[in-house]
Amino acid sequence: MLPRRHFLRTLAAAVASPLGALRAEPSSDVRVVVERGAWGSAPPVDIAKVAAGTAAELWRWCPHTRMDGIRIYHRKDWPQTDFGRGPDGRIAIGLAAENPRWSQFAFQFAHEFCHALAQHSETGMRGWHEPRHANLWLEECLCETASLFALRCLAETWRARPPYRNWRSFAPAHASYAAERLAEPQHQLPAGQSFREWFVQNENALRTNAALREKNVIVARQFLPLFEAAPENWEAVTFLNHGPRVKAKLLAAKFADWQAAAPPVHRAFIARLGGVFGV
Repeated sequence: MLPRRHFLRTLAAAVASPLGALRAEPSSDVRVVVERGAWGSAPPVDIAKVAAGTAAELWRWCPHTRMDGIRIYHRKDWPQTDFGRGPDGRIAIGLAAENPRWSQFAFQFAHEFCHALAQHSETGMRGWHEPRHANLWLEECLCETASLFALRCLAETWRARPPYRNWRSFAPAHASYAAERLAEPQHQLPAGQSFREWFVQNENALRTNAALREKNVIVARQFLPLFEAAPENWEAVTFLNHGPRVKAKLLAAKFADWQAAAPPVHRAFIARLGGVFGV
């Protein structure tokens, strides 16, 4: 399946426009503006190209999804997809990368774009929008998976069709960034322990603190080959937060609600994700 037509053209027009020039309404294209900020030597127009290409690696698999425009701003602390909207109505995504560290920009934006699919797409907004709940960690793990998935895809895309011809040399860096994160010792299962054994020991910690990154990546390692084998299921993420609003919902019930809300085409895949945890 090809990326959405006019994706880059729409993006370029958005970057060149004032922040208030585009109406924030659900669209079949992802529309991005990048604010001026403390980006170091990374020009906003180039950040926008990286964001566009990164989003496309996920968005191409979401043909039925519509989404409001996105406004990218700089943060000094950590990346974040804001729960609320700005005065322009766009989805606000803060990135903490600076200078032309394109793999870092791509890694951060892919994670936050996955949150946007789950929480801010037209489908996602019909679901559960409690800021915190016991299974929020599952979304964080999916977003970690999205970052790894996008980087590995970008390595191939930039080798063939880089945003600028002289950026082709950056392509291997995307693959290296993902490989280094996967290889870090804290992102490995303890020796001799299965994933399910590890999860039994760590589920309560994840339910208490969704953003335990070392644990999120261990889960993402289990998800990544499933998404790489069947990437058309990224659209299932837009149904992740549907279902009864029970903040302490058990994981089995979370997966059951997710399956029930998603179209039939995604239900077997969601079951495979649940099977990772034995639910």
